Amino acid sequence: MISFLRIEKFVDAAAEKVNLLAAAGVAFIMFLTVADVVGRLFGSPIKGTYEIVGFVGAVIISFALPYTSVKNGHIYVDILMMKMPRMVRVVVYSINALVSTFLFGIITWQSVVYAHGLKASGEVSLTLQMPVYPFIYGVALGCGMLCVVLLIEFLRQLRGAEIG
Repeated sequence: MISFLRIEKFVDAAAEKVNLLAAAGVAFIMFLTVADVVGRLFGSPIKGTYEIVGFVGAVIISFALPYTSVKNGHIYVDILMMKMPRMVRVVVYSINALVSTFLFGIITWQSVVYAHGLKASGEVSLTLQMPVYPFIYGVALGCGMLCVVLLIEFLRQLRGAEIG
């Protein structure tokens, strides 16, 4: 049987790889925006820049979520929780991880349903006429990975409760 620690390390590494893709996406939209601005100075802007930045930006955000969660990089106020007994913290963190897993599970599921619908209908972007559904699948992938990270966090909290 695969150990929990090996699964954690695999998920952490996968989240880091997806975060690298998000970083590459940020660099891409940065260069695209600069090129568009320079092009505007010479009277030839890049067609569809606004669309591309919007679509890629959505994927970037969803791809950054798992790694941010792995590294506890999100913003939260922990002053009150640090004053609570250890078991209360474990229960609150466990419930938070479980509820968040379900929430992002629903977001993942609905993103896939939405992407399937867009693909079936042949929906394309207004300016560039490019398919929209691959970007929605990207959002679903990032949110799905976040579900796995949150589920691991839930199990980690339960294991911490057993140890104490």
